[in-house]
Formats: sequence, C-alpha cells, structure tokens
Amino acid sequence: QVQLVESGGGLVQAGGSLRLSCAGSGRTFSSHAMGWFRQAPGKEREFVAAITWSGGTAYYADSVKGRFTISRDNAKNMVYLQMNSLKPEDTAVYYCAANHGIATRVEYDYDYWGQGTQVTVSS
Repeated sequence: QVQLVESGGGLVQAGGSLRLSCAGSGRTFSSHAMGWFRQAPGKEREFVAAITWSGGTAYYADSVKGRFTISRDNAKNMVYLQMNSLKPEDTAVYYCAANHGIATRVEYDYDYWGQGTQVTVSS
C-alpha cells in the first residue's frame, strides 16, 4: 500500500515557475514507478510525466517537454515536478500516482493516486 500527498500548487503568472512535491508513504515506495497527471476543467485527465523506480529514465508529454522536469528522492520517499515557463494552458489539478509496474503514460496502469493540487497560471 502506498499513500501519496501532493503539495506546492498555487497561482502563478505566465512565464513563472512552480515546484510540485509528492510525499509517499509505505515501505515499497522506492520500488514504484511514479507519474504526474493533470486534469483541466471540462477535460479528461492527461499524462504529464513519469519516472522509473530508480529515477534513471523519465518520460514527458510533448506539451511539457523542455519546460517540466520530474525527479525523485527515494531516501525521502519524494517525487517532484519542476515546472518552468508556465502557460495558462497548464492550469489544472495535478495528481501524483504510483505504479508497481513500469513507468507508463497510461493512467489506468497506476495503482495509487494522491488527492491532487491545483495549479493556476494567469495570463
């Protein structure tokens, strides 16, 4: 069992930066691939980024590639999403998720989810 709690969301102007954090609990956290997803109002939840259990490989949605960076610290049971050059279209609730399998872009592959944190980017 893995429990996840996101933090770090907020209101930022376009072009600004935010760093989201996801705190995980459970002895097996470090063996899980981790992902970030987001859901904007009226839209389906979409993949943002994922990272392997070791942190050695990361994957990104085309819409955030070059602007966002996912990382993890297994010693602290933490996963991060550094978001730079934010755009109004990045406005969404951001979710952290854990997958005891491989890192994928598919939300249904993920077994555990946090409650989400709101990110609002003003123009």
